[in-house]
Amino acid sequence: MGQPVSVGIVGFRGYSGADLVRILSRHPHVQPVLLEHREDTGDGPKLKKPSPLRRAPCHPDSVVSEGLKAVFLATQPEVSMDLSASMLRAGAKVVDLSGAFRLGTAERYKKWYKAEHTQAELLADAVYGLPEFCRERISGAHLVSNPGCYPTAANLAIRPLIEAGVADRAAGIICDAKSGTSGAGRKPNARTGFCEVTENFSAYGVLNHRHVPEVLQISGLEEREFSFTAQLLPVDRGILETVYFRSSTLKSPEELLAIYEAAYATEPFIRLHELGSFPDLRGVARTNFCDIGVAFDAATGRGVVISAIDNLVKGAAGQAIQNMNLILGFAETDGLL
Repeated sequence: MGQPVSVGIVGFRGYSGADLVRILSRHPHVQPVLLEHREDTGDGPKLKKPSPLRRAPCHPDSVVSEGLKAVFLATQPEVSMDLSASMLRAGAKVVDLSGAFRLGTAERYKKWYKAEHTQAELLADAVYGLPEFCRERISGAHLVSNPGCYPTAANLAIRPLIEAGVADRAAGIICDAKSGTSGAGRKPNARTGFCEVTENFSAYGVLNHRHVPEVLQISGLEEREFSFTAQLLPVDRGILETVYFRSSTLKSPEELLAIYEAAYATEPFIRLHELGSFPDLRGVARTNFCDIGVAFDAATGRGVVISAIDNLVKGAAGQAIQNMNLILGFAETDGLL
């Protein structure tokens, strides 16, 4: 396809940003440019010293001077809000990895993120970037809101059940979610420090986790139908979610598996396990795959769906590149397989 196009990365020192650098450095059609947004020491994780990659100021002028076709914002929501409008005006498409534009309205953002939204006028233009369900809208988007890591694994597990109409929604759906500590970001804090995490296991955000509304808006569930609990594993990366549901219409585990086979028959990044086999974190580490396994007991109507992803790849950087491929017209799998 000719010369590689240039794309910018803001927040390349963080965990998700470092994985953006790692994956984009092997992309056949892209040349990453590191956009310096803040003073910091060192190049951050996984960057060689000195890094051979181009660097430029994090400024709209760099979109023109560096010929940036897209900019990734691996930043906190408030930073993404500050930068997104100016990058868009300068002519770059934006893939935002924060939660700034995921919830559709300023009111919903304030409810779940406990802060005011400073770029509410952009919310109507932002496209939620879960390709398996939003591919057509993503392809024509200028601003893509990359999904959260927990909602990615949850929606890929739950939405086929809702679309097939086999889950007893009145009985509720439970999502028991466990994540590695990198999901909290690189900035040190007391909850994710080594002494707090090692030899430990803890729940957080109980009944009010900010990723819940993302699951609801894509799965089609109501809040009263869905229970979600996030838990912190003493590992560096990975998410494993166990979804529990009831069904009075399913007749067998084979019928349940067939629902997922039909839903994901053409999806390059969804891998289904055979009955009796289930995903684990090691199987998805540093990949853009979501692995799914199912089980069902016809006698009791109890069903289980287990979904595993790498929170920094399919849950962040890899999915962001999947979205970039779509908005720039590359093959969706470029750089990811």
